[in-house]
Amino acid sequence: MFLLVGYVIILAASLGTYAMHGNLLALWVPAEYLAIVGLTIGAFVGGNDIRIIKATVAAIPGALKGSKFTTAFYVDVLALLYEILSKVRKEGLMSIEGDVENPEASPIFTKYPNIVADHHVIEFMTDYLRMMVGGNLNTVEIESLMDVELETHHHETAEPGHVMSKSADALPAFGIIVAVMGVVNVMGSVGEPPAILGRMIGGALVGTFLGILISYGFVSPLAGLLAQKAHEGGTVFKCIKQVLLASMSGYAPQVAVEFGRKVLDSTTRPSFRALEDELKARRGR
Repeated sequence: MFLLVGYVIILAASLGTYAMHGNLLALWVPAEYLAIVGLTIGAFVGGNDIRIIKATVAAIPGALKGSKFTTAFYVDVLALLYEILSKVRKEGLMSIEGDVENPEASPIFTKYPNIVADHHVIEFMTDYLRMMVGGNLNTVEIESLMDVELETHHHETAEPGHVMSKSADALPAFGIIVAVMGVVNVMGSVGEPPAILGRMIGGALVGTFLGILISYGFVSPLAGLLAQKAHEGGTVFKCIKQVLLASMSGYAPQVAVEFGRKVLDSTTRPSFRALEDELKARRGR
């Protein structure tokens, strides 16, 4: 949402101030727009494989939405882990085998539809709970495996932002290419009257203007936002990791959950008291 607000401000600051002393129609050179867009799309398609292209296109709509990783979301994650680990402490690891194998039908998991709806989070959580049930790996081995998976996940989720950043870097150069083509056209028309030549030179410079404006005003902010979204989406996995490792190290569920709470950013981290009260309230339901 704020991305769109930013775009409106950028357009108002650039085109609005120009309109105060110039003619906006002078900036309407369709061939320049077509060339800039074509060069950008061509470089994007030619420089990335189909997997990254699909991932980038799919990530862009998410940049326009608000974050789902709110304090309430993390309270649900911690409460779910607390319930699972409490069941393990009371009834043993084998008691959660059914919950882990079919979380969509689990009495515990179904209490948290927002978490179940995120298949990446559920898959990460259940995979390592399944390993805990199997009992074949120790804490060091589990942590090493988690780190490798999180590194892979971070690399994949960071790709759309990285790709958009490269496109933003290329746009000013594409603007120069379009401007040079316009200047070449002007050189071939040196016999025309000054008024016509001036209009042609102005049209050529529109290419440079477009390349810089679209790069720094539109694509670069989008790339930055995609990078922020990727970082934001990785925090929940770190939270789950710390809770499960703490549990494997022998800490009680209440303490293990506190390990996960400490991983969260200060803007989304529930306070110790608020989380404790929430867990007590949910135990009483």
